[in-house]
Amino acid sequence: MKQYIKTYFQKLLLLATVLVLCGLTAVIWTLDATDACVCRARPVKLQPLEPGPAACCALPGQTGTSPGPRRRRKSAHGNAVMAAAGLSDINTAVALMEPLQDEMKDDLAAVASLSLGDLDLTSDQFILDEVDIHIQANLEDELVKEALRTGVDLRQYSKQVESELQQIEQASIRDYIKESQNIASLHNQITACDSILERMEGMLSGFQCDLSSISSEIQSLQEQSVAMNVRLRNRQSVRSELSQLVDELLVPNTMISVILDSAVTEQQFVEQLHELNNKINYAKEQSFTDTLACTDTQDTLSRLRTKAVSKIREFILQKIYSFRKPMTNYQIPQNTLLKYRFFYQFLLANERQVAKEVRDEYVDTMSKIYYSYFKSYSGRLMKVQYEEVADKDDLMGVEDTAKKGFFSKPSLKSRNTIFTVGQRGAVLSPSELEGPILVPHTAQRSEARYPYETLFRSQHWALLDNGCREFLFLCDFFMVTGSPALDLFNSIMGKTLSMFLKQISGYVCGCYDSIAVFLCIHIILRFRAITGKRSVPALDRYWEAVLELLWPRFELILEMNIQSIRNTDPQRLGLLDTRPRYVSNDHTLTHRH
Repeated sequence: MKQYIKTYFQKLLLLATVLVLCGLTAVIWTLDATDACVCRARPVKLQPLEPGPAACCALPGQTGTSPGPRRRRKSAHGNAVMAAAGLSDINTAVALMEPLQDEMKDDLAAVASLSLGDLDLTSDQFILDEVDIHIQANLEDELVKEALRTGVDLRQYSKQVESELQQIEQASIRDYIKESQNIASLHNQITACDSILERMEGMLSGFQCDLSSISSEIQSLQEQSVAMNVRLRNRQSVRSELSQLVDELLVPNTMISVILDSAVTEQQFVEQLHELNNKINYAKEQSFTDTLACTDTQDTLSRLRTKAVSKIREFILQKIYSFRKPMTNYQIPQNTLLKYRFFYQFLLANERQVAKEVRDEYVDTMSKIYYSYFKSYSGRLMKVQYEEVADKDDLMGVEDTAKKGFFSKPSLKSRNTIFTVGQRGAVLSPSELEGPILVPHTAQRSEARYPYETLFRSQHWALLDNGCREFLFLCDFFMVTGSPALDLFNSIMGKTLSMFLKQISGYVCGCYDSIAVFLCIHIILRFRAITGKRSVPALDRYWEAVLELLWPRFELILEMNIQSIRNTDPQRLGLLDTRPRYVSNDHTLTHRH
């Protein structure tokens, strides 16, 4: 019996400890009530007490409910029981436990009302390992240790805590009353701030409405700006067209005075002539579109054009007539005409009849000048040719005594020079080929004589130089190219070229000097290459015509010499010597060329 009471007392002490811990952690358990669970623990057998049947004590927190104030009072009472644990008298302990048993009955009734489901707290299988762990942890708390050591009455302690809370509450109320004026002032300030913010809200709402109206106004202004920009561009385009029309059709007084009074050689006249030409062309373009403004200036432009054409015609014809003066260097007037080449362009664009008159007058004048000049030059040039020329008896196979008779004159010719090149080949050298032409009267005063190929070179070099210059002038001044340029050149130089061909043909028909013909062929070939470098095709047909005259004659002379050798009797040639003869020299020349 004593052992049983001791065991029961120990269990009650354990229960009181649990109740104390539950009271301290009531708040924590309330927050974690939904997460609480029944954990396995060491099985505990609760023995019934003497007065009545024994009951199992349910620990607070295992059903997920938090202990109330009543439970805290039970825990305080259990703490008193735990303080009585040190008593040595068992009967005194039993007497102290009697009120605890009554309270335990109430606890059991409360436990019985809980819905625990199938949980059996009386079973040996129920273990509370986690509860044991929490008990051990709470026993380590300093406050719990202090309470257990000093034997604090939990009810008294609870009342003390409640008293302190009431004191704190009263102090807080007194502080609140003490600061009531400040709080009222703060309230007033908050109210004022609220009214100010309300007014600011109204102002901002007004601003928002104003911004909306401003946005619509800005959009309207933008649309107006776009429309004004379109109108501005249209007006600018119209202004540019109208300004160009007015500028092109307006005839200033300066133009009228310069065209009427100034000389054609002045720079102002040339500039105003360009402006007049532009205005005339523009008026012609606008006349096709039925522009009424053209009729206002058409009469003035027509009169200025007539006056300008008259002055230009007179100036050009005067320059052309100056070519006809004796001993005139016609290149100087040509250079003057090139300086005012726009004059002919103006005539060609505005008065074609006058332009044709000017061109025909120039062609007629220059054709006569070139024909007269080259005819005179060729005639005087032939006077300085060697008097002794080869004839049909100066062949390789013809004897020297073939033409001897009673009335025959002794031959002064050296037949070796007929078949020997000697210094005659120097005419093909660059310095000699493109050298100055011969001056006939100078040669006559010095009584100098030249072979035909030298005269031929001088004559055709003059033709080449003048022909190239004339062709370039025609292309530049009369603005012609291609076939029209060749036709215009032939109309000027055609008569002169025909005269040259006639002279060459007359010479070739009676020529037996194969070296002279051969050198003339090479001269023509070199001159044709020079005109090709100068890009002057005007003389190409003439070169071909000359070659067509020279090549057949050269071949004929060679055939005649070959035939004379075939018909020669070697016995009649006389004694032979070992010195080189003209036959071998001619063979060397033929082989070399």
